[in-house]
Amino acid sequence: MKTMTCLQLGGACGKEFTAETFDELGEMAKKHGTEMFQTSDAAHMAAMQKVMVLMQNPDAMNKWFQSMKETFDALPNDQ
Repeated sequence: MKTMTCLQLGGACGKEFTAETFDELGEMAKKHGTEMFQTSDAAHMAAMQKVMVLMQNPDAMNKWFQSMKETFDALPNDQ
């Protein structure tokens, strides 16, 4: 199991996500993002806007995604 925070994933808070795989972690972060969107959390909305800009450029989005996956893969397993 590995842990990353919302902030480490480009979000706006210290909420922790713990998962076996990066895909699992991504699903947790996506759910959190949806919840923050529904509450119109200003800090998360600003972070989401940055991701929306990245999504306009598929190469930039792929590089960002790969960077996040590499960061996850490099983390030590939780003790």
